Amino acid sequence: MCYCLERPELPLGGNFNPDNYRIYFRDTGLLIGSLDEEAQEDLRNNKNFNTYKGAIYENMIGDMLVKEGYHLYFYKNEKGTIEMDFFVRDRNSLIPVEVKANDGATISLNNLIESEKYKDIQYGIKLGYKNIGFNGKFYTFPYFLTFLLKRYLKEK
Repeated sequence: MCYCLERPELPLGGNFNPDNYRIYFRDTGLLIGSLDEEAQEDLRNNKNFNTYKGAIYENMIGDMLVKEGYHLYFYKNEKGTIEMDFFVRDRNSLIPVEVKANDGATISLNNLIESEKYKDIQYGIKLGYKNIGFNGKFYTFPYFLTFLLKRYLKEK
């Protein structure tokens, strides 16, 4: 279960709506198995992967975060102008985590970091098909390093 935050601020545990949630599979194979036969066949034949890519990658990251001991939270404002896949925290700040299936823009991540309105957010994390990096606003990590995220944030 991934619960929607009322506001992107701390504390996470006391700031979510229990009636607004997303469900992720603990096994991405089960996610694919829940698709209709045509979609499963497409994926087995490496067809139409881009149609499912975002959901598959987001599910994999959600699963890895849970296995690291995180509770899952996301945010979407009422206007639909800001949406963030996940949130974690370090000792001092709330950290938006964006999962990018493609090398697209990170508009919501930038807005959350740059806005004076979100005082608990100092920086963010973007997970994608990229090398490790930092652009002054957010860290970029390849997907497979998600299993080290908690350790990295603790030692940072």
